[in-house]
Amino acid sequence: MTTESVFSASGFDSSLSGAEPSDLPRYTLGQRLRSGYYALWYRLGEHLRWSRGVYCEQPVGRLVLLSRGQQARIALLRRRFDLRFEKHCAALTAIKNYDYFDMLDQAWMAWGEPRPAGGVVHDVGASNFWYVRALHAFFQPVELTGIEVEGYRISANGYSRWDYAQGYMQDLPGTKFVVADYAAYAAPADTIVVWYPFVTPASVLAWRMPLGLFAPRALFARMASNLNPGGVLVMVNQGPEEAECAAGFCREAGLLFRSSCQPLALLRARRLPPVISIWSRR
Repeated sequence: MTTESVFSASGFDSSLSGAEPSDLPRYTLGQRLRSGYYALWYRLGEHLRWSRGVYCEQPVGRLVLLSRGQQARIALLRRRFDLRFEKHCAALTAIKNYDYFDMLDQAWMAWGEPRPAGGVVHDVGASNFWYVRALHAFFQPVELTGIEVEGYRISANGYSRWDYAQGYMQDLPGTKFVVADYAAYAAPADTIVVWYPFVTPASVLAWRMPLGLFAPRALFARMASNLNPGGVLVMVNQGPEEAECAAGFCREAGLLFRSSCQPLALLRARRLPPVISIWSRR
């Protein structure tokens, strides 16, 4: 990709993921320049596909320095579901896995339906798949795939997201990590999970992604088409305002609202409260 193609009139490489032309006039000059810079790095990562080797965290074994609330909630999750994330992960990763598992558990309790087990699960926008053990423990899938469009982004220590994902997935049967844009990923799933999907341009840039990857209508349409009859889409958004915006894309894609909740207690503090919603095919 040439410099000229990145800094086009629209300010980003429109070939990325089929950006929606009607959205282009909304972007400011600053957003376009930032997007062009991120597009350069994105293309570089795609071209290099750098790997330093599998990154394996040192399991902490035992969690310490937890608040009373964290201790109580984690102890409850351990008893109910026989979880021991700390036997496989570093301390912070283990706590974050308990946190994600807890949010899913609260969402299903609010919905009042049995927890799904087995089947094919897609996780959309998996980053480096650090929470794969929470997903695997909760959904108990036959097949679990994490799909991440920028899977070769390199961390400060020289390891890529791909390297991290390979380590986090170790010993989990039926689990894989795919570097792809989910908007173009055609594969059936019984459950689709998407954590904090990009539904505004600002959120894309906040995660240092080019605006050419901002195509929410294409993304939600693909999730709806991939979802098997009887399956569910589980979506987590940052705050009620973003959740309502994302819900609009769900309805436009033909998905049917089933339930939503805002967890009453969280293992980790957040600036905006997460809103979890569950959707199905019409």
